[in-house]
Amino acid sequence: MTFLTRAIGVTVAALSLAGCGKSIPLETTEAVAVVRQGELPAPVGLALLTSDGYRIGPFDRIIVDVFGFPDLMRREIQVDASGRFSVPMAGEIHALGLTPAEAAAQVADRLKAGHVRDPQVSVNLDESISRFVTVDGQVTQPGNYPAVTDMTLTRAIAAAKGANEFAKLDDVVIFRTVGDQRMAALYNLRAIRRGVYADPKVYPFDTIVVGDSPGRRIFRDFLTAAPLLISPLVAVLDNR
Repeated sequence: MTFLTRAIGVTVAALSLAGCGKSIPLETTEAVAVVRQGELPAPVGLALLTSDGYRIGPFDRIIVDVFGFPDLMRREIQVDASGRFSVPMAGEIHALGLTPAEAAAQVADRLKAGHVRDPQVSVNLDESISRFVTVDGQVTQPGNYPAVTDMTLTRAIAAAKGANEFAKLDDVVIFRTVGDQRMAALYNLRAIRRGVYADPKVYPFDTIVVGDSPGRRIFRDFLTAAPLLISPLVAVLDNR
């Protein structure tokens, strides 16, 4: 069996029946250990994604523009493994951990030092290699998408051009590694859109699967008991 089908524990948020408001009891079995806890925990160690914006990481692709210099307009550059990139007349820029705006300021300072008067520089993220979210399943355009600040589940799906016409919107799973644990959370996208519960935050290296998947089947027994999902279900997975 793969880690997707061997759940060793489950964290369950509140479930209730429509119209009655009563919680459905969930019991620990040999397959899953039920614990009451709210959200899918956030990962740790994401230093390159902070509250003040995306920070440049190794192998990211960026676009550098120096306005008024045709040879320096829209230069597509890949950052190297140590977080450096080079611009003619500015030289090597140490950009690891900088926001695009901070990297642009460094390029401008170097150009000024090289006697370029009042350089107008912009740096924009073209493709995030170091920090991305994978969106798969029943979406229009599956793939990897930059994990920008304040990305949520619905925004990540929108980046993949939305769910397709056959998508099962009550079957959306986020896979995440938290410390040394692999975890999965099942969400109902319709419930989120109706405001039943909050749109969860998505982090770099999360994998989102829209529609039926092995991850969704982890929750089959619980959904049989409580088909109306009004709060996310979270499982700790066995990745042996």
